[in-house]
Amino acid sequence: MMTTDNISAAPAPVNLLGYDRARLEAWFESIGEKKFRAAQVMKWVHQLGVADFDEMSNISKALREKLKRIAVIRGPEVVYREFSADGTRKWVFKVGENSMVETVLIPDGDRKTLCVSSQVGCALDCSFCSTGKQGFQRDLSAAEIIGQVWVANRSYFEDVPDYDARERAITNVVMMGMGEPLLNFDNVVPAMDLMLDDYAYGLSKRRVTLSTSGVVPMMDRLTQTIDVALAVSLHAPNNTLRDELVPINRKYPLEDLMAACRRYLHHYQGDFGRRKITMEYVMLDGVNDHPEHARQLIRLLKDVPSKINLIPFNPFPHAPYGRSPRSQILAFQKLLVEAGYICTIRATRGDDIDAACGQLVGQVQDRTRRFEKWQQAVKAGEILRSPQ
Repeated sequence: MMTTDNISAAPAPVNLLGYDRARLEAWFESIGEKKFRAAQVMKWVHQLGVADFDEMSNISKALREKLKRIAVIRGPEVVYREFSADGTRKWVFKVGENSMVETVLIPDGDRKTLCVSSQVGCALDCSFCSTGKQGFQRDLSAAEIIGQVWVANRSYFEDVPDYDARERAITNVVMMGMGEPLLNFDNVVPAMDLMLDDYAYGLSKRRVTLSTSGVVPMMDRLTQTIDVALAVSLHAPNNTLRDELVPINRKYPLEDLMAACRRYLHHYQGDFGRRKITMEYVMLDGVNDHPEHARQLIRLLKDVPSKINLIPFNPFPHAPYGRSPRSQILAFQKLLVEAGYICTIRATRGDDIDAACGQLVGQVQDRTRRFEKWQQAVKAGEILRSPQ
């Protein structure tokens, strides 16, 4: 007599959202299907934002039924979203039982740049970063990483029911959200493969940027694995100060970091001189914003083709730093420009929705009444809910 004890449970459906083309082709072959099905499904999922196999009209009904039994397309759960008056969009995603990450989309004319998280929290504990103060919980899966792009892209399809009229909204992706991407290498790379794939998001390799605090061995591995733009969270022009601001510098000091940057640039010989590494430099009042710091930075980068992005500090509760005055930032920029560097100042966007990375996740739990009001407005039809 058969009992519930000897009936094996059906395997959980496979979430295909994070499968890059090679892995999806192998998966289709493993279930007895032709590998070209991978390209078909990728187009439906990533280009058109479709999560329901029944809507994939160029796939046979038999295969659609089969996929419904063994697979799903499931993005991370949206627990909070807000759209700024300046066009900035922000999401908080629940990943797992008690973990959250956030994603910010920043528009600039036709350009829409999405800042994507790679980990829940961060282990590097940079002294000026609110994410680091939350500690490290876990790596995100490839599905949770690319799912941020998927949700953001779908948010532009709310009023476009006609599949043929849907166009890719995201033009640039920066792996600059919560976490250190190179410490989650095996999930970040497949997600970036999907960003670049013509059957998925079809982004140019110059429009996908990975930002690292300087994990030198993984920078070399990245160079050998995938061709994307590189940004370095520099923030200090000498080892003494950087040891304080970016503690990983104690393991991989500036000499090693600059050598890794040169190896990255030399790997792409045909682009040498044209390809540049973006150096990110948060401006901290009285800490790293003096003229001498600018002169040290000029000397540090003399043989590393770079463009420099000065970032006004976004204060968070109990932060030990303040934002450099605008006049100080402009004077710092002037010295760098006079030395021949391309130097930009990051515009502050989305102030009305706490769009600075890492700030909102720590506040969501304290905003339950605000979130409840938002949910009620969604139910009442006063706010359109993004596809999730």
